[in-house]
Amino acid sequence: MSSSTILMCQPDFFSVEYEINHWMKGNVNQAATGKAQSQWQDLMAVVEKCAKVTLIEPQKGLPDMVFTANGALIHKNKAVVAKFQPKERQGEENFFKDWFKDKGFEVCDAGDEPFEGAGDALFDRGEDRLWAAHGFRSSLETHKKIQEIIGVEVLSLELVDPRFYHLDTCFCPLEGGYLMYYPKAFSPESQELIISRVAEEKLIRVSEDDANNFALNAVNVGSNIIMHKASAELRSSLEKEGFTVFETPVDEFMKAGGSTKCLTLRLDEH
Repeated sequence: MSSSTILMCQPDFFSVEYEINHWMKGNVNQAATGKAQSQWQDLMAVVEKCAKVTLIEPQKGLPDMVFTANGALIHKNKAVVAKFQPKERQGEENFFKDWFKDKGFEVCDAGDEPFEGAGDALFDRGEDRLWAAHGFRSSLETHKKIQEIIGVEVLSLELVDPRFYHLDTCFCPLEGGYLMYYPKAFSPESQELIISRVAEEKLIRVSEDDANNFALNAVNVGSNIIMHKASAELRSSLEKEGFTVFETPVDEFMKAGGSTKCLTLRLDEH
């Protein structure tokens, strides 16, 4: 097991109660809460094979708090906490702030514009840089402030497909500097930026089917990749590069627009 620690939140109050992203449309009150509990427990068991899991207390009336990835961006001892765009999630902010303060993190914010944590900001696993998205839920204006806070180069990417409203739904940096992504989720300029900064042999382009199955919303710890589902082709591509793929179904959470990565927040980013 690696020394990584991952923050999760039990789905005691999880349900789909409103529509704030593409995937929630038609799924209000459609999540099977018992099945969601079981899927979450199965995911935690897989994550615990690769990392230590710590928990934040779920809160009644905040069904999306289970998606801890959005709560903050972590860098060393700093937690750049979320400022949620949808009013339905704004109640989570103080609970995350208090948790990080209590655990000894220096709590920072990215300014007055929306910023949705590690859902829209992902560290490269090969270079000392942060990929950050704008277009749907986080504002471009936050990127400069984040760069100042963490002292790491921030590369801005524009999201253009509402299915992929957070960066971690279409873009997954992997150990060794590999990058798994769905090109059409990004503006042409952002596609160019990705290609210009990542060596071709490190790029793993994912099909639309895999992207729609949230294969890019994956947890990577060391050589392990945890995801909802992978096609035979994607699994083969990853295994060829030395990764081990764990599939664990989380389709109840996908009704709310999140998969394995959304349900986790890595606390050892540096």
